[in-house]
Amino acid sequence: MSQPATDQTPSGAFLPELHHPVHEFGARRIDFRSQVALMAIVNRTPDSFYDGGRTFALEAAIDASLQAVAAGADWVDIGGVPFAPGPALSAREEAERIVPVIEAVRAASDVVISADTFLPEVAAASLRAGANVINDTTGLHDPDMAAVVAEGGAHLVITHSLAAPRTVYPRPRYGDVVEDVVGFLRRKVDLAMDLGIPAEKIIIDPGHDLNKNTLHSLEITRRFGEIAALGYPALAAVSNKDFIGETLDQPKQERLSGSLAAAVICVMNGARILRMHNVPEASAAIRMAEAVLGWREPSYLKHNMGEANEPAAP
Repeated sequence: MSQPATDQTPSGAFLPELHHPVHEFGARRIDFRSQVALMAIVNRTPDSFYDGGRTFALEAAIDASLQAVAAGADWVDIGGVPFAPGPALSAREEAERIVPVIEAVRAASDVVISADTFLPEVAAASLRAGANVINDTTGLHDPDMAAVVAEGGAHLVITHSLAAPRTVYPRPRYGDVVEDVVGFLRRKVDLAMDLGIPAEKIIIDPGHDLNKNTLHSLEITRRFGEIAALGYPALAAVSNKDFIGETLDQPKQERLSGSLAAAVICVMNGARILRMHNVPEASAAIRMAEAVLGWREPSYLKHNMGEANEPAAP
């Protein structure tokens, strides 16, 4: 599919022309021309990157998912295995971690649900449980994943990464990291469509920090528009990542401000899905960005709106 045209708003924001701007996720309909979707992160793992296992218990994972929805998340991404190197988990064990969470959240909400998995067996079980999306951080490392997604009528997030699942990868080297990522995503999108996934079900993610150093991730953030210009809704997963910590010299629990800054930069360069840990803060940042872009009205108008204006309250 040819690369779509692009446009800019008076604010300087980059507006990619999407091949299929409106996406249906079960009962939810998202128009990515004028909406940024907030994806909350719920990891049912004892060694998750950010929270160190806070939502490993079943009830904790369910509660965190529903709290995220109440706080403004449009989408909940539920995972049972980190991308980082570590021992493999069987498909049965991984499914036992995430399927009960998906079932409980689907019973309580029409929120978009994605299963963060690279195993086709887990993907199939997740779709049967009520997931709408498979978030494959390996970029179809296993091509059998495409058949599962196509048969289930689900969406697929195609993410750029270089390593095989759960394996150590040597220092990554790129000629031009953005050009290399764009080429990878274009090839994987073509593969997904050849394997039966329609274009209107595809989402792309450049994979901040996944087999990339801090300079690479900063470059992707700065040039996110080149990713978005592929014409598929582009996901930015920047929340609390190491490139933010290394840039600002901050530990994981102190990276919120940097995460929000990186997220808004990506939105202004065409990102239409943000994968974030801190849902209330990210929701406010998205609402503000959408208002600046002219997509959302302010909640109210009072300041300097009257013929006589009272001093601001202390």
